[in-house]
Amino acid sequence: MADIEVQSTCEDGYTVESVINGEWELIVDALSNDGPSPNEVLAADYASCYIPALRVAADQHGYDDIGEVEIEVAADLDEDDDLEAIAFDLTVEADLGEDAQDIVELGEDICHVHSALTEELHADISIESGV
Repeated sequence: MADIEVQSTCEDGYTVESVINGEWELIVDALSNDGPSPNEVLAADYASCYIPALRVAADQHGYDDIGEVEIEVAADLDEDDDLEAIAFDLTVEADLGEDAQDIVELGEDICHVHSALTEELHADISIESGV
């Protein structure tokens, strides 16, 4: 048995309904009519993976509670609607001081989605802390 099992079904058109591990339902629509597009889901998934990774990285640097973390994702598509670039504007409530960039980089190492993407598509991440 695989660690992750997804059953995806498309009855017609471009809307795909997926059931993840027999429990979670996700609707993705290539045209963004009935749900987010695959690229939109990937951008959201990347941010959703990176935030917990950043929290673990901060904890490993001695920050027990970094408060609220927010990522604004900007993803650019090429003329074929393929993802061409992803950037994160990251805001962290706690002041991470001189450790901020080290925490960002460790978060990249911990984030599974970051590791899964090609190097050319890794997010260009900026951070603002202590807000």
